[in-house]
Amino acid sequence: MKAELSANKQAVSIILIFHVVGLVGLILPFTRPIFLYIVPFHLLLMLAVLVLNHKQIDSRFISFLFTIFILGLVAEWVGIHTHFLFGDYSYGNTLGLKLSGVPLIIGCNWFMLIYSIGVLMQRSRLKNFLIRSLIGALLLVLLDVLIEPVAIYFDYWHWANPIIPLKNYLCWFGVSFLMLLLFEAFRFKQQSIVATIFLLIQFAFFGLLCLIIR
Repeated sequence: MKAELSANKQAVSIILIFHVVGLVGLILPFTRPIFLYIVPFHLLLMLAVLVLNHKQIDSRFISFLFTIFILGLVAEWVGIHTHFLFGDYSYGNTLGLKLSGVPLIIGCNWFMLIYSIGVLMQRSRLKNFLIRSLIGALLLVLLDVLIEPVAIYFDYWHWANPIIPLKNYLCWFGVSFLMLLLFEAFRFKQQSIVATIFLLIQFAFFGLLCLIIR
């Protein structure tokens, strides 16, 4: 138990420190280029922290990770090539290596967000899995509201029109809801607070950046 608590503290410390340093690095003009360059590496580090702090890393968990990774990439491919999902947008260079116009790291990001919100809902007192998935999807839409202006400002992605379409948020809700149902279907053991802290820090990180860039 002590070892688990110590590991949790270390994981939370890593998440917090790297987000604080990243926030400062993105705010300061003279450090911004290097911090934009390392965005994909930051996301990979966060992925490693979440995965290593999952209780019982087995074939089921790895299957879930890769399923969400692939589904996330497919959803984004459909979005940018057909505009059927999300709307008319394209990715910039900040998120790194792309496959058919979609940054590979975006699949990791979908996993981290779905996993983190899934764990948060898992730790809630809500008994109904449909209610947990609906509320989780709504929370991810709220997070996307904070992410969008930051993403545009820092060349994560760009919209064809200056106004972000309502379709984007509706699709975020729909895709997130379906992925959260998948999280529920895997019936993981209750996880530690690490993923929940990661999610809360994401809200704070993008919320602060929204205030600063405006």
